[in-house]
Amino acid sequence: MKKEIKTTLPATQNNIVAARGVNDENSLAQYIQMVQKIPVLTAEQEYEYATQWVKSQDKIAAEKLVASHLRLVVSVAYDYKNYGIPVADLIASGNMGLMEALQKFDPEKGFRFSTYAMFWIKAEIYETILNNWSIVRIGTSANQKRVFFNLSRAKRALGIMDSNLSDEQTKQIAEYLEVPEKDVQRMATRVNARDLSLNTPMNSEDGKTDILSNLADNRAPIEETLEQMEFRRRGYDLLKKHLSKMSERDREILTARRLKQPAITLEALSQKYGISRERVRQIEERAYNKLRDAILSEANG
Repeated sequence: MKKEIKTTLPATQNNIVAARGVNDENSLAQYIQMVQKIPVLTAEQEYEYATQWVKSQDKIAAEKLVASHLRLVVSVAYDYKNYGIPVADLIASGNMGLMEALQKFDPEKGFRFSTYAMFWIKAEIYETILNNWSIVRIGTSANQKRVFFNLSRAKRALGIMDSNLSDEQTKQIAEYLEVPEKDVQRMATRVNARDLSLNTPMNSEDGKTDILSNLADNRAPIEETLEQMEFRRRGYDLLKKHLSKMSERDREILTARRLKQPAITLEALSQKYGISRERVRQIEERAYNKLRDAILSEANG
């Protein structure tokens, strides 16, 4: 999938998106200055370019849409600069997430592209951090990822200073993060046992430092963002599925009233369909209840 995405945009845009040549502070600064000069699109422009891309695979429109959001990637990448990964690598990963968002974005759902792309950008950056933290793959489950990104925060909140956790401390952290104790034990061990070079002297203190525990982390809990991303992705799929099962008129009225920004007025819809405003309101209410019940039924099934 990622190989396909890399070849989707024109070569000139790929150079910007891949952040090629950004391997020192000067070139990184130049890259950031470059993306900051790219105009920010209005909501109308976003919708126009996204529609051109979705309907006709217009690469020029895609280039403008992606380029206008590169500064968003830079902003997110700098939020995670303290995890030991070069900012340029985080930017490159975030840009891949941005292009993945482009492949999946549906402008007819009424969401801004920046809102939709944010979750894909963060997902790619999370994956890069986890994949580069150790040569042994860590954070393979949602609970393990939650522990990885929030262990230091939990230890500070609970006043735990030890690197090697006792059974009681493990239990406290597990309850705080609402994850199984075994995930806390496994992830704490992997975080503390960082990969070492074979050339590192046995008495080196550097290899014993719990880097993650010493990082200042003033951001919102990352597990909440991950959960929101999964929740929104699941909700989007269910919404799309059950909207497609509705009659055309019900779907159009519900979308116009509940999913468009700004919502289409009852008066405008009554004129379009040749029915009263009250009838439009009834159809909207009926369709909404039907959609809600179908989504809740499948989500809880």
